[in-house]
Amino acid sequence: MLRTARAATTTTLLGIGALHALWGTGATFPFKDRDRLNDTVIGRSATPSPTACYAVAGLLTAASALVAGLPTPWGRLRRSGVCVVSAMLAARAVLGFANKTELVSPGSVSATFRRMDKRVYSPLCLALTLGAASSLRASRR
Repeated sequence: MLRTARAATTTTLLGIGALHALWGTGATFPFKDRDRLNDTVIGRSATPSPTACYAVAGLLTAASALVAGLPTPWGRLRRSGVCVVSAMLAARAVLGFANKTELVSPGSVSATFRRMDKRVYSPLCLALTLGAASSLRASRR
């Protein structure tokens, strides 16, 4: 069960990272246009720069590697990294559930974004928190 949680969390983080990298190229997938993407995912009309998208993609990719059990030679460093990943995802979930996401993403206030934040993004962050934390237990076995 723990291995399944770790694999699902790793895959999800990597997939979300790939989506951010795609958005960095100017793509709007899975939305039909930039306005819909901005309203749903960002919560404001301003589009983040490609650099910002690639930075988020890089962080999510690094998080997925840590959850997957890499780097293996530095177990203590990896465990610390997973703890940071779990704490950040938990904080994001709490802020979303409390309608305070704009504290970490200024201007994220559109009604569409807030609805998605409560229904999708925050629960996803909570699930990823639990999956990341469970990877610590899975790696001890």
